Formats: sequence, structure tokens, C-alpha cells
Amino acid sequence: MVDREAVSVLGIDHVQVAAPPGCEAEARAFYGGLLGLEELTKPESLRARGGCWFRAGPQELHVGVEEPFAPARKAHPGLVVSDLATLARRLQDAGIVVDPDDSISGTARFHAADPFGNRLEFRQA
Repeated sequence: MVDREAVSVLGIDHVQVAAPPGCEAEARAFYGGLLGLEELTKPESLRARGGCWFRAGPQELHVGVEEPFAPARKAHPGLVVSDLATLARRLQDAGIVVDPDDSISGTARFHAADPFGNRLEFRQA
């Protein structure tokens, strides 16, 4: 069992990633289950469309459905987390490849992909 109290997402730089149609279960498992983000009620104007919304610190992260689908690789979301090492271990334990990157001003960070191939950046608060 994963300790959800050990890591919290404190913020996000960009607020949308793409996913293929029918992605809600996988999005909930990754963003809600593995990252521990709170799922939000879908906005009324978008209830007929697919996708999920999550709270990421003071912002919202939208996992939007696109067809044709193309994962975000270059303009990727950057999530600020409270404990980078614990989150890296959690993702690795789930079989997700973690790509460490300390190159920017000594800021501790790493990259990993969500189930849809979106490149995510995680950095220490």
C-alpha cells in the first residue's frame, strides 16, 4: 500500500494534457490513484465530452480527450511536489520509467510519462 501522506502536489505550470477517447479509468488510476490528486467535478459545459479534472495545488489539471490523439512531449506539464524522491520511488514501483534531470540551476527534478505518453516534469518544491 502506498502512503498518500508522504507526497503532495503543490502546483502545476501547465494545466492540460491529452488522452485518447475512453481514457477516464486510466487517468483516474494514474493522476488520482498514483499521484494522489483530488478528482474534481467536470464543468457543466463539458459534461458530454470525455476527460477528467484534478486539483493540482491551487490549479486544476485537465486530462482532455483528443482525436486524433497526440501526447504532449515538448510542452509538458511541470508539477511541483513536496517529496521528489518518494514520488520517484512510487512511480518506479508502479513500473514507470523515471528520467532524472538536475541540469537547471541545480533544481531537483525528473521526467516521467503518464499512461498516454504525455511527458511530465516533477520538481521539488
